[in-house]
Amino acid sequence: MKMIPVFLIALLLTSCATAQNDYDPLEGMNRSVDTFNTVVDEATLRPVAKGYVAVVPQEGRNIVTNFFNNLQEPNTILNNILQGKFLDGLSDTTRFVVNSTVGVVGLFDVASHMGLKRHKEDFGQTLAVWGVGQGAYIVYPILGPNSVRNTPGTVMSYALDGATYFYMVMSPTAVIVTTTLKYINARANIEDFVKMRDEMALDAYVFVREGWRQSRVYSIYDGHPPAQSSSDDEDDEFGDDFDDDFDDEFDE
Repeated sequence: MKMIPVFLIALLLTSCATAQNDYDPLEGMNRSVDTFNTVVDEATLRPVAKGYVAVVPQEGRNIVTNFFNNLQEPNTILNNILQGKFLDGLSDTTRFVVNSTVGVVGLFDVASHMGLKRHKEDFGQTLAVWGVGQGAYIVYPILGPNSVRNTPGTVMSYALDGATYFYMVMSPTAVIVTTTLKYINARANIEDFVKMRDEMALDAYVFVREGWRQSRVYSIYDGHPPAQSSSDDEDDEFGDDFDDDFDDEFDE
């Protein structure tokens, strides 16, 4: 998993994190929701995901991941354009066309073998590029880590996800099966991180929060975050800023 080194850094942050942070004014409520999410996960998704991994080989899981990643490309393409990343937008448009055709509706990531790197952009990143501050860290029931700034991006990602439109023409049974497969596969993809959280974190809540925040910073700056002194504040995006992605850990 590409983001594991980032989460190892988050582990170090866990040991020195303060009890109260300006970016987490809702910590009490967030911890309660996080506990609820963990209970639900342990009782449902985690055991099902383990069974899924035991039955479906890695090659099959990669095909499922490729399919749903391809359906998310329109969201990335639009946000590339909104951020002024026109060459990336052209590259991702080409990826989408190639994988949707030669790659058999996205089941096979042919574009990557052609040197067309997959980017992952969302409206939360776009707002950060436009200078919007992160706002409060929020843990949503079932959906997990998020922030005030990232919340519109979460809504937008559903609106631009190709799966949303497939569901409109599919039978209810097919929708249920497809949606279930999507989230079981996504949950299976983050099992390594969850194991690391369980085994290494002194405070699982802080570990996930800081891991989420650092991965967002990493994404906003395309893997090249600027250096920042300890005196810089949250609005500068670092030290105290962090946004997504578990839902891209879900994708990787």
